[in-house]
Amino acid sequence: MKELLVISGKGGTGKTTVVGAFAMLADNAVVADCDVDAANLHLLLNPQVKEEHAFHGLPRVRIDRDVCTSCGLCLEICRFGAISPEYVVDPLACEGCGVCVRLCPAEGIIPQERVAGQWFVSETPFGPLVHARLNAAEDNSGRLVAEVRRAARAIAKHQKRDLIITDGPPGISCPVISSLTGIDLALLVTEPSVSGWHDLARVLELAEHFKVRTVVCINKADLHELMSKEIKRRCYDRGIEVIGSIPFDEQFAQATVTGHLPIDDKSPAVTALYDLWEKTYALLMQEKPS
Repeated sequence: MKELLVISGKGGTGKTTVVGAFAMLADNAVVADCDVDAANLHLLLNPQVKEEHAFHGLPRVRIDRDVCTSCGLCLEICRFGAISPEYVVDPLACEGCGVCVRLCPAEGIIPQERVAGQWFVSETPFGPLVHARLNAAEDNSGRLVAEVRRAARAIAKHQKRDLIITDGPPGISCPVISSLTGIDLALLVTEPSVSGWHDLARVLELAEHFKVRTVVCINKADLHELMSKEIKRRCYDRGIEVIGSIPFDEQFAQATVTGHLPIDDKSPAVTALYDLWEKTYALLMQEKPS
């Protein structure tokens, strides 16, 4: 089983569009949407939900005033200012770290389980899709990413599928780190702009830190050809291969609105996507360098 992760340093580069096209072009694959803070891959793949599971985030706490001795230790050790002088816990400020629960001498602080979101197993015309949704204002999305990946691996193993294609979150935060671990290849999608390169450089450093095999694709490359050439040069200087350049296509920009990717068209963008998929798949089938 091989795992491909598609990520970007910033939002809006077209990462999800690339994953949607790969899902349609691949054979015998499981698709996972690990961009759980703003999941939208399901808009392209038209999934039918088969399973729904609750995701339990870190527990919030409450103080049992019948047990509390008002010793003040919890006020002192809480680094988030979540406990008031009246020994009332602010659920919006509490991070659920559990330090106060462990250190309360009276054992008067009680953790409370809570549902922070849901994750789903769905069927699409292109194979299984595992995706998730966080509730409003919830965090701990790194743990939810791990849950989505675990479920995708279990399905791939059970159904004897040889590839997992993952739509990862943008940026360099905890969900990205959770998405990067243990994969075979990371495809980084960027755009030809100063901010595009800046954020690509950050995620390249993250991938290098975790020793993840990495390649780059420039989306909307013809909108700023000089910047596209500059990004290619800088990637070359880092020893990173740019394996694709996709021209801007307004039909793809409208894809999330219409819910249809025009991969059957004979446009330059579609041709570039086919070429990108073939190169990416060939790299996946290669053995990892020792």
